[in-house]
Amino acid sequence: MTGRKKFIIPFTWLMVACATAACVYSAYHLPLARLDLSFIFLAVVTIAFGSRLTIQIPRAKVHISVTDSLIFLTLLVYGGEAAVLLAVVEACYASLRLRKKGVFIRLDGIFFNGALMALSIFLTAVAVETCFGPETGLVERTPSQFITALCVMALVQYVINSGLAAVYTACDTNESVWATWRAHYFPASATFVAGAAIAGLLVKITGAIGISSIITATPVIFIVYLTHRRYIDDIKTSSAQVELAERGRAELAERHVEQQQCYIVELERVKTELEESKEHFRHAAFHDALTGLPNRALLTDHLKLSIEMTRRRADHHFAVLFLDLDRFKNINDSLGHAAGDRLLVEIARRLELCLRPSDTVARLGGDEFAILLNGLDSTEDAIRVAERVQQDLMHPFYLSGNEVYTTASIGITISAAYYADPENVLRDADTAMYQAKEKGKTRYELFDTGMHARAVLRLQLENDLRRAIENREFEVYYQPIVALDTCRITGFEALVRWHHPERGFVSPAEFIPLAEETGLITEIGSWVLREACRQTRRWSLDDPALAMLTISVNLSSRQFMQPDLLAQIKQILDETNLNPRRLKLEITESAVMANAEAAASMLGQLRNLGIQTSIDDFGTGYSSLSYLHRFPIDTLKIDRSFVSRMSEGDENAEIVRTIITLATNLSMSVIAEGVETAEQHERLKELDCEYGQGYLFSRPVPAAAALALVQNNDYTSRVPDAMLARTLNPTFPDIDITHEEIS
Repeated sequence: MTGRKKFIIPFTWLMVACATAACVYSAYHLPLARLDLSFIFLAVVTIAFGSRLTIQIPRAKVHISVTDSLIFLTLLVYGGEAAVLLAVVEACYASLRLRKKGVFIRLDGIFFNGALMALSIFLTAVAVETCFGPETGLVERTPSQFITALCVMALVQYVINSGLAAVYTACDTNESVWATWRAHYFPASATFVAGAAIAGLLVKITGAIGISSIITATPVIFIVYLTHRRYIDDIKTSSAQVELAERGRAELAERHVEQQQCYIVELERVKTELEESKEHFRHAAFHDALTGLPNRALLTDHLKLSIEMTRRRADHHFAVLFLDLDRFKNINDSLGHAAGDRLLVEIARRLELCLRPSDTVARLGGDEFAILLNGLDSTEDAIRVAERVQQDLMHPFYLSGNEVYTTASIGITISAAYYADPENVLRDADTAMYQAKEKGKTRYELFDTGMHARAVLRLQLENDLRRAIENREFEVYYQPIVALDTCRITGFEALVRWHHPERGFVSPAEFIPLAEETGLITEIGSWVLREACRQTRRWSLDDPALAMLTISVNLSSRQFMQPDLLAQIKQILDETNLNPRRLKLEITESAVMANAEAAASMLGQLRNLGIQTSIDDFGTGYSSLSYLHRFPIDTLKIDRSFVSRMSEGDENAEIVRTIITLATNLSMSVIAEGVETAEQHERLKELDCEYGQGYLFSRPVPAAAALALVQNNDYTSRVPDAMLARTLNPTFPDIDITHEEIS
């Protein structure tokens, strides 16, 4: 900045400071009791239409703005305080509107316009009140006093407004204040006089016919205004035609030259603005709006350059780190999305500090970031950066008084000769990141080609799983639950099996976690529940002796948290006509404790329907004993991991004993899972465990084989032989994954 231009910003902020003081004073002394609906109407008209409506005085280059008259009218009717506040709002709104329409107005110019109106109206009100008393009482003065007051009001407003504006313009153009005022603002005096005169006339009319009449007549006044504008336009057109005809060819040629010059100037202006706009949309097209970091498009461009350099130079290596924040959704849900956005900005700044100038950090969207590291000597360089990033992110963030912690899972891929497309590099880094999340989060993983192959297989499995739902490729198998003292079958647990048309039986350990992740588990779970209830009801109809058998069905954590779960269960029971007391729903310990209050409410509603409930895999989760007695639970199922390692006097046997004692004290029954040997069977009976389930009695079997088990139930002589039906089951290990498997 040279010359007087360096004073523009200080002068503007001085004006803003003074105007702010004037606005605060006016707001504090605003006569709220005097403000009515008429004031609101007047304010709306002033802000919405004031600067849009101007009247040109014929044969003169002076336009009278309706704004001046309306602001003066507000000052005379409602006082200076109301006029100051209204003037500020109108000036800022008019500047923003013009800027939005393409008129070039700097941001400091908008502040200056608002401050200029505030100060000029405020000082005008002070001058009028000093000379003539309260503004609202001027209309009651004698005509000569009233006219004099209007003249003073117009003069003070003109001098202050034009003087301050001339100072601002002179600083901007490096011209003298006097020359600027004389050239740009001297002719405008008529507008202030006319505005004050119109305001005075309106005040007199208001006193005579009332403000409501003025409001009613507004549409008519607006029509008259439009008619006047049309009349002025017609006059302009006619005058231009006559003038053009009188000037002749020579003047026409001269005017054509002037127009061409103006056109060239306008083209230059438009070209400049287009270049500026082009540059602006190029910060917008390649950078993230929230954090200011490069976006995916710019990162892709940088990756192309890195790949090309690697092809040209064998010693050039790069790496890409793909970051995904762990549990970011929890921050959004607890503190709100605004806090989440602030956290993303803080993380962006922290990531920038971890890198060299030659590196690039980009935000890919959501809570995902990527880092491009160029010029690496070895893989260890990329690992060191990943470790440094994780260490830096572990330090707390402070958001609106809250101390927030977050971590990141990072996938790393190193440059290789087979990389030709940036998207493949990002894809592989993303795949490695998901491996890091699956292995426990807050860690990093290096990409290898096996990861990609597994990702492709996983995608294929997901597609097959969706098709399996449509084609009903699932089947329900049933594993008996046996009373340990009599070895009689008392019920079954329903377990889902997938018979793939090409692969045969697919292990639940393979497809159930994927169904949980994709949300398909809810649809599968609903089908299994309906099928198990239908089959149990059919057994009762085929053989009345089976009417006391119960059916246990696992609910996944996603199912258990569905708001319409109760309605679904009621509908299935109605459709299958199954007695609710024969249905047992198994919920994992972790699902219950994830939201203890909501779980207690849901379990209570299930009990009211007559449905029994069980906590599955008990002892492997993190339940609180202080909460357990509050849950309306009927059964605890001891996890197979304790039963399989149970022997005389070891800690697993003591855990089993403790669970059985706990259940007895809480009036709950106990089922031991994974009973596979006669020794385990006998040990459980000694510990007073009521029921058992496991390979010792039977693997899960289809419905027909399950019915045969019940009808030929005589385990007392065959328990040591581990029972029949093992050949009826698929060959894959029947791993109990009831923490994710719905059945």
